[in-house]
Amino acid sequence: MWWHERRAAMTRIAGLALTLAVAGLLAGCFEPLYGERTLSGGPGLRQRLSSVDVKQISAPSGTPAARIAVELRNALIFDLTGGSETPRSTHRLDVQVSSGTQQVIVDITTARPDVEQYNINVSYTLTEIATGKSVVTGQTFARVSYDNPGQQQRFARSRGQRDAEDRAVKVVSDSIRSRLASYFSAGT
Repeated sequence: MWWHERRAAMTRIAGLALTLAVAGLLAGCFEPLYGERTLSGGPGLRQRLSSVDVKQISAPSGTPAARIAVELRNALIFDLTGGSETPRSTHRLDVQVSSGTQQVIVDITTARPDVEQYNINVSYTLTEIATGKSVVTGQTFARVSYDNPGQQQRFARSRGQRDAEDRAVKVVSDSIRSRLASYFSAGT
């Protein structure tokens, strides 16, 4: 019966060799998403993302919404450029923001919220500057909760809300960057 064991071992080795051969042949078909150059020799995704001009996000001056608009724009610029110098713009990104808070858990004895949720909804449009054609349109959102420690700790509530706003902005910015990366790498 030793030939059955030997045949099973040879079948496993042949299957492994076939798998490695197929993987080796297909390895040239994949392109790293954040590589410096594409397989065809064109500019890499990082350079294409950095050529996006993020327009000012409109919000009434002096309001909390204005701070959110500035934070979101700064996060998008950093996510798209990586903090480096930007080349000539080929695309323009227009963003519209709406936000609000919602009480999630309310203390039944004091009728004060114990947990609140910050909501941000964003609509964006990527436009090709040369043709003026809208190439990507999308929406994204984030919901982030934070604790409200009570009336005695008003500063802690304000700080918690600000941290929730900053986390929500980061989530939305990452979502937009991922969608734009998908467009620039796949063209859809």
